[in-house]
Amino acid sequence: MCGWLTAMFHAADGTATAPLRIAAVADLHMRDAVAGRFRPDLLRITADVLLLGGDLTEAGALYEADLLCAEIARLPVPVVAVLGNHDHDRRLGYRIAAMLTDLGVHLLDGDAVTLDVRGRRLGIAGVMGGSGGFPGYPGRPDEGSAEHRRRMRRGPLDALRLRHALDSLECETRIALMHFAPIVDTLVGEPPKIYPGLGCHDLGEAVDAGGAVLAIHGHAHGGTEFGRTAGGVPVRNVSYPVLGRTYAVYEL
Repeated sequence: MCGWLTAMFHAADGTATAPLRIAAVADLHMRDAVAGRFRPDLLRITADVLLLGGDLTEAGALYEADLLCAEIARLPVPVVAVLGNHDHDRRLGYRIAAMLTDLGVHLLDGDAVTLDVRGRRLGIAGVMGGSGGFPGYPGRPDEGSAEHRRRMRRGPLDALRLRHALDSLECETRIALMHFAPIVDTLVGEPPKIYPGLGCHDLGEAVDAGGAVLAIHGHAHGGTEFGRTAGGVPVRNVSYPVLGRTYAVYEL
């Protein structure tokens, strides 16, 4: 379940210290058919934090959120999450967010959290993100349904919110967590004609400008796990259908 990045932490005396282990998954799409599937692996998790990248429920139903809460309750690591578009399908995203918060999950939506991990400060900024397009794959915000237009416009807006959240972190190690993709690389495998609906180039620019060392997203079920922003920041598509396992672990 592991992947490796190139960053290395150093103690005050300059000696190298053990890397942070970041576990991540998105697109669990909790429903009756998968209830209980993820919990055994999650209870054995040995990472320092678990990041959940949205679409945690199949259709935004509260009973699906109950299944999700049962899956991630009382885990041995802190949990940080953002919601995805399907978590808002029934306009109950605010209720799902409250349920997760009551469980102790750090639910992010344009804000950030700083965790003390083995004496280090790890900052995570999160947004859902949205569509909006990429160079060569432009979006069309003024066409389609009202819902489509809202999502196309949300990508650039959430990119601004992500940048502000990253800037608010007073720590050297910053991770950007979102549901929609910030780059094209991790969409490879999806039909190119739908790239504009899967993410937004502005999100990638926010990752670079905000000083993140890692970006995590989901949403693209047929995409690719590994990519990088234009500025060289590693990006990981942790959609469960892409990973084929309960979570991936990336070492910083």
